[in-house]
Amino acid sequence: MTAALPAGQFRDEADRLLDFALRSRTTHGFGWLDDDGQLTDRPLELWLTCRMTHVAALGLLRGRDEFAPLVDHGVQSLSSVFRDPVNDGWFAAVDSASGSPIDDSKQGYPHAFVLLAASSAVVAGRPGAAQLLASAQAVHDEHFWIESKNLVHESFLADWSEVEPYLGVNAAMHTVEAFLAVHDVTGDGRYLDRAEAMTRQVASWAQERDWRIAEHFEPDGAVLPDYNRESPADPFRPYGATVGHGLEWSRLALSVRASRRRVDGSYDGSELVTAATELATRAVTDGWAVDGADGFVYTTDWEGRPVVRARMHWVLCEAIGAAYALGGVTGEKRWCDLLLEWWGYAQEHLIDTERGSWRHELDEHNRPAAGTWDGKPDVYHALQTCLLVGDLLPLAPSFATAIAENASESV
Repeated sequence: MTAALPAGQFRDEADRLLDFALRSRTTHGFGWLDDDGQLTDRPLELWLTCRMTHVAALGLLRGRDEFAPLVDHGVQSLSSVFRDPVNDGWFAAVDSASGSPIDDSKQGYPHAFVLLAASSAVVAGRPGAAQLLASAQAVHDEHFWIESKNLVHESFLADWSEVEPYLGVNAAMHTVEAFLAVHDVTGDGRYLDRAEAMTRQVASWAQERDWRIAEHFEPDGAVLPDYNRESPADPFRPYGATVGHGLEWSRLALSVRASRRRVDGSYDGSELVTAATELATRAVTDGWAVDGADGFVYTTDWEGRPVVRARMHWVLCEAIGAAYALGGVTGEKRWCDLLLEWWGYAQEHLIDTERGSWRHELDEHNRPAAGTWDGKPDVYHALQTCLLVGDLLPLAPSFATAIAENASESV
């Protein structure tokens, strides 16, 4: 499969995305960029500062030395501005001008990204990163991980006194990504065990719904199939089945398997290959070009009918990643063919060669839109996709460790 991939195009695009990312630094973290790559005055979000710290670490590991101060800035911001000095954990958002907290809740989704950012900074060898990672591990172990459910808590009040009566698959998905990275950095097998347990749990739920993933749950585990029906285009908790999550979980399932096989060469994990294949096949069947134009719809109902027809750039990115992973594991040519088709779509519709980065949202006619995402907040999804294919990375270890190992092997 790799011989047919235009790896050079992906590498070139990765460098162009990194150039755009350099503009994200602001006084107290990393800010939200508009369509032209200019900083906005929006509050600084924890998840965004974490993702851009991770991005900066990947840039540095690929030999872009100008990203060293950005990684350090991210680690410092997460160790001071965003850190709650009274209750521990990290504020969800701070004021862009003053750095004062404006959302002091403790949220599972961005706390997963604290783990990811810290682990990537550790791989990059940056000062303060190991301490940040140790703190993030302690907070996550104490407050977020739910051993009995193989899930994570969604959010708490600032002082951890009240937990939100909701469980979500989005936070779990990014926690799997983070746990795989932490395992690679620390060698602590608990994180791989947890990542596999979460992945198998979600796969079992999806199998019960013809491989459409139930996203929203009561605290006791009961599915909430109509959650956010009145707000179907929510960026983090949309109603129905999220096509991109089927694709992202597909790749993650194969990364879990690859990580386990690095530890135990006799491990089979064929069930994870089956789940990955079924998840991606369902997502493609439900989501790709189903309403008269190319592109993936954002969400569908539980029968596979489109609900939100907007095309999100991150969904296309995860489709390419899933196709790359499945093509490598199964050897099936169809995944390479799909990857090339989707890359052509990205080049035609999403990659903004004039203003930089990728258009984050298109309407059902593939025209620029901003119903859910305005501007170009970050390059996390697109960069990881371009690095995965451009550098022909393995499915394990995770991005930062894999890039570091590639660099050491090439010396």
